[in-house]
Amino acid sequence: MKEAHVQISMAAVGKPEDNGYAERLMGTIKEEEVDLSEYADFHDAYQRIGRFLEDVYTRKRIHSALDYLTPAEFEAHWREQHQRAMVS
Repeated sequence: MKEAHVQISMAAVGKPEDNGYAERLMGTIKEEEVDLSEYADFHDAYQRIGRFLEDVYTRKRIHSALDYLTPAEFEAHWREQHQRAMVS
């Protein structure tokens, strides 16, 4: 994380609201994937949850916090804007 200049953020013990985005993500995974699925084993669960995150959460599911874009669309727009800014 340090190499990528990512700031580590930890919520205080017993204060999940300090880390609301992560809590919401975990709730979404549970509600939209885990609760609706049966897994053969840990490996199956790992693969299918990963597929859910990549295929559904990132590419199909719109997010109100991202102006009703998918994370993939939001990232593409962000990259395009920053590339234009670097060229200017």
